[in-house]
Amino acid sequence: MKIASVETYAVRAEMATPRGPSILSYRQRESVFIKIQTDSGIIGWGETYRVAGVEAAIRDVLAPMLVGQDPLDGRRLRQQMLRATFENGFAVGGVDLALHDVWGKALGVPIHMLYGGALRCQLEAYASLPGYHDDKSPENHWMAEVAELAEAGLKGVKLRIGRFPPARELPILARIRETVSKDVKLMADGNAAYSSGPALEVARALHQLGFTWFEEPLPQSGYLGYPELRAKFALPLAGGESLTTRSQAQEVLDRGCFDIIQPDVSICGGIAECLFIGELARLHAVRCIPHCWGGGVMLAATLQVVALLPDVSRLPGGDPPLVELDVTENPFRTELLNGDPFVLRDGYISLPSGPGLGIEVDESVLERYAA
Repeated sequence: MKIASVETYAVRAEMATPRGPSILSYRQRESVFIKIQTDSGIIGWGETYRVAGVEAAIRDVLAPMLVGQDPLDGRRLRQQMLRATFENGFAVGGVDLALHDVWGKALGVPIHMLYGGALRCQLEAYASLPGYHDDKSPENHWMAEVAELAEAGLKGVKLRIGRFPPARELPILARIRETVSKDVKLMADGNAAYSSGPALEVARALHQLGFTWFEEPLPQSGYLGYPELRAKFALPLAGGESLTTRSQAQEVLDRGCFDIIQPDVSICGGIAECLFIGELARLHAVRCIPHCWGGGVMLAATLQVVALLPDVSRLPGGDPPLVELDVTENPFRTELLNGDPFVLRDGYISLPSGPGLGIEVDESVLERYAA
């Protein structure tokens, strides 16, 4: 079997309501989808973020290199792709998902079976909220949004905080914690909004409120200041979504930056790299909870990874990895896939059992939203 073609689909959708974290508002959802077709007719799908240079790296560098090669030579191809792109985790990650999809379909098994089988088939999900409205105060929508998701059965909800001073936002978070069942985990994501002093102030307040973790309060560049901040935290400190290589992951783990590391399968170089980072994390006694903020292909790949990640301790079922379920408006999550592969029941998503990623892509959606 040989790779016959590698195609990219850059897509963009205008959001009906701009929403965003502390530092910006999104008015569009964008992705790059990758379609790999073999000479035997098998099609594999990948997805990555539409950041500068990614489309060109896939189209001009990786696609010509991959055509004519055996898609099942995954380890060799991954090394070639990393070298050819100077370890561009975004480009390699997106293509890697498509290669894994082909690999599973060629053998007639889901991706988790390629790695020896899932450790868990019911995957606990938490909702990742869209953040702020530009024209609406958080007092007027945070509580209602959290309550709605909790009533839908989600066992965890993550709020994006930091656009306004702690003195304004912390009382809202306190009311949410008082109102929502104690069985519902609450998390907070600062999205790099704080300096170390306010971050510590907010972390102490969140700990008193019983929040589960505080995510990336400081800037992400090099994750400077994180070990010092973590040493003062009583609340678990989470981060690592922007890591593009395993070497970066090892460096931040060795420095003790996080209690929870959050590699993204489409940023860190793909499924195998994300699993490698998960194993590194376990050796450091750090939880691995992957980041996911994309379309249906990315979510399907993240489910496969979460099913395979090792437990951080020997206690069965203790602190299992979670699935980040982005609930921000995104047609590439809600319209792209045929059927309903990600049914949420009692806060859990069942691991897809079909070959490869276990999904079917409606290509007309890609054509409709072509950028």
